[in-house]
Amino acid sequence: MARYRLSLLSVAMLTAGIGSLAQAQQAAPAPVEQTTEEQVEVIQVRGFAQSLFRSLDSKRFSDVVSETISADDLGALPDVSIADALTRLPGISAVRTGGQAAEINIRGMSGGFVFSTLNGREQVSTSGKRNIEFDQYPSELISSAAVYKSPKASLIEGGVAGTVELQTARVLSNQQEHTFTANLRGMMNDRANEVPDGKEHGHRFSLSYQGKFLDDTLGLALGYARLYQPSVATQFIGLAYNVSRDLNQDNRPEYISEGFEIQHLGGEETRNGYLGSLQWQPHDAFSLTGDVFISKFDKEAFARGFRVKFEGATANISNPIYNGSSLIGGNISRTRNGFTRVEVVNDDNRDSDEVHSYGLKADWDINDRVNLVFDVSHSRASSDFRNGLLWSLVAQDATVANPVLDPNVAINYQLNGLNLPAIGLSQAAAFSDINRLMVSKYGIYPYLNTDEVNAAKLDLSFDLELPIIRSIEVGARYSARRYSNDRSVFEYGSDGMFLTGQPPLRLTQDMVKKVDFKGKFSSYPSYLAIDLDKALAAWFPQGIPQPVQTWGAGNPDVINRDPNSTANTAWSVLESGRVYEDVLASYLMANLDTELFGLPLSGNIGVRRVTTDQSATNLSDVGGDPLRGAQNIPDQAGLINTRYAASIVGDKYTKHLPSLNLNLALTDEWQLRFASAKVISRPPINRLASVTSFNISDTGEITGNSSNSPFLRPFEANQYDLSLEYYFGSGALAAALFYKDIKSFIQDDVLPNFDFKAAGFPVPDFIIPDPESGVPVATRNGSLFTAVNNSAGGYIRGAEIAWTQVFKSLPGAFSGLGAQLSYSYTESEVSLINSLGGEPIESSFEGLSKNVVNATLFWEYQGIDTRINARYRSPFVSSQVGINEQITNFDSELVVDFQFGYQFNDNLKMLFQVNNLTDEPTKSYFGQQAMTGTLQFFGRQYFLGAVYSF
Repeated sequence: MARYRLSLLSVAMLTAGIGSLAQAQQAAPAPVEQTTEEQVEVIQVRGFAQSLFRSLDSKRFSDVVSETISADDLGALPDVSIADALTRLPGISAVRTGGQAAEINIRGMSGGFVFSTLNGREQVSTSGKRNIEFDQYPSELISSAAVYKSPKASLIEGGVAGTVELQTARVLSNQQEHTFTANLRGMMNDRANEVPDGKEHGHRFSLSYQGKFLDDTLGLALGYARLYQPSVATQFIGLAYNVSRDLNQDNRPEYISEGFEIQHLGGEETRNGYLGSLQWQPHDAFSLTGDVFISKFDKEAFARGFRVKFEGATANISNPIYNGSSLIGGNISRTRNGFTRVEVVNDDNRDSDEVHSYGLKADWDINDRVNLVFDVSHSRASSDFRNGLLWSLVAQDATVANPVLDPNVAINYQLNGLNLPAIGLSQAAAFSDINRLMVSKYGIYPYLNTDEVNAAKLDLSFDLELPIIRSIEVGARYSARRYSNDRSVFEYGSDGMFLTGQPPLRLTQDMVKKVDFKGKFSSYPSYLAIDLDKALAAWFPQGIPQPVQTWGAGNPDVINRDPNSTANTAWSVLESGRVYEDVLASYLMANLDTELFGLPLSGNIGVRRVTTDQSATNLSDVGGDPLRGAQNIPDQAGLINTRYAASIVGDKYTKHLPSLNLNLALTDEWQLRFASAKVISRPPINRLASVTSFNISDTGEITGNSSNSPFLRPFEANQYDLSLEYYFGSGALAAALFYKDIKSFIQDDVLPNFDFKAAGFPVPDFIIPDPESGVPVATRNGSLFTAVNNSAGGYIRGAEIAWTQVFKSLPGAFSGLGAQLSYSYTESEVSLINSLGGEPIESSFEGLSKNVVNATLFWEYQGIDTRINARYRSPFVSSQVGINEQITNFDSELVVDFQFGYQFNDNLKMLFQVNNLTDEPTKSYFGQQAMTGTLQFFGRQYFLGAVYSF
């Protein structure tokens, strides 16, 4: 059958077969006879070592530059999600969120440049961007994962950094008729006792079944994976330097931070994953496969502690301490009618994320030379995030009928780089005194996000068996993507003062609990943790407002209707919107099989043509002028806003993406790869949303402003890869060079001669005299300040080396020893300007660590299976979340995991695992280490459990 034919190179390699999967599963450890005079060593390996050889086989016989993790590897490593497992591959690192890998970086590029598929189908995201959140995908339900570092024409476009392909089980490929696996692990976090109400214990549980029926023509796979884990951390977060003032009268501004936070984080995370796959193959020439994958991830989290807010440019500052031109310490006090303050925070966040993926694939060998594959799919994701905030301020006396805010706020602090700062707060004793502390504000800010894509693709391959071209592949794919976000708000009270119309709440003893910081944070003041439900019930005796009642109900809550509220009711309208993206792609690719200088050469050459039609709903601020299109636009509460004109605006473009992959077999063991391609990554889907304000002068001059833009084009790059790979009987060694010529980035800029009307904005034609002829003409052009594609670009280049070996030649028990080591070096001329630390500082490209090291040492002997893995990445730039998202420099980190297992028999295995063995924190800073960003400590995770299979 056409689909089972191998290239000449593949046949040669399979004949040699050194270290291949077929050999790894042989029962005899001795050399075996070959059809030629050559004898080849066969190594018998099982467990983790076997999974490594499977991964090497996939890399070796792939027609693109790739890295792979096998099913055994994913099932056995101590990974909550596949993100951690992927970071063990060369050139791949992770950004930790809550102590665990959620976003992966490939070759120095952040998650926004990574495209992901499941069973070859595009996946949408709960992040509001394009990159998927890998912690949404349980490792127990994924049978293999591959990272394609070079593309080919038949792969879906979208990954400048690379493409991650996740695969679920294909039952009819199993050797056994029926298999069943149960996995149960208890969990404990050793920092939970530092966090008030922190949960210490959790669990992981999974069940999977694979079976073949009707003479192996029907296969069924079912899987369920549950994760329940505590989420705990203790953190300091420095906030951005967002104002400046000449503090020392030297005619140069000094930059002042917004403040800082010291908090306990706690909560719990529950993820339930479901998998179903039905495969029908009535004969060798036809198969039909249906897949279902569902993952539901619910997170309940709280943040408790205090937030220090400076007064900005008007702050009263004495004894300043500087780092360059930025303030990193001093004495700050509240000015008359100022807002310098310390807020005791009791925030309560709830996030409900869901991912659904469905697909149906028909694979038909029409004859011995022609194969047809038709695939339809649906992927959708939704995120319902509720950010509930409860702030408290210090009163002079909370026991009186009309309490007054205590104005005597004095803050003494000095940042300490990547160590905790020294602070002194004049009101510290009041933070745990119910006779002084009062609740001043409650707010809830729902954010409902949905993203879905429907797609269909058709692929045809023609087996030609010509001297150079082995086969031709052609195909087409159409996808329709729809993204929406809905925002709303409920606010009561004030976070900076006591309101008379919405007076503060006096706390009672049954509502609160005194909390002390421990460990490294023990020098910081105690505070009151407040029971949210009891406080709200006392504050709203006539009944809790509807947004609180419908908390977590799955719909965006309404803007509060309180007549005394100061909430901006237009906010939810401006923050909400829709994005529409339709893509039609086609490709032509030739698979090569020939010789060069007498050596086998294989690979592919092709081109992919992609046409994208993108648009978004737009609200233009026309000042309520009906002549300029002002409409009555209701918000979620039904309140009418008359200031804006609604429209749909967008763009359409076509890209041609050529690619070349060549693999030259120097010997049976050595092979040389070269790859070249043009690649694209579309902008984050939320950046295509549109809200525009513009003004029209009396002479018809138009000026507009929009923070995002539906006219953004993709990131583009030309990339080149060269690698040399050596496969020997007990492992492999590979070295690679790569170069990416980035053509564009997104930045804010001015489009000087923008045609507003042609783009769909509601502006009238203005008749003005032509500047040269004086003849009246119609104009609708003007200047638009918006997000644009910067064509400056630059290179990203680097080198990788990876080594894997099982030391089978060692005597006795040492024969089970093995190692896996990889090192990646990446550099770039691309730089970003970051001003969150005050004076603008040039920083590296987001996600780029110059040095990434991954090392695993493992030992398997007589049922014992143990290994330790260390992952190091040098400093990099990424985003953190304070009050708002902030781009900061992250310090280097070394994350160590350990696992020990014992196989009692063929069915039962015991496992003990430790994640983050050295309790590695996350540390970040604003451009220079003296300006502290995040210091976050997560703790170690311990797992103890067993796997039973038959």
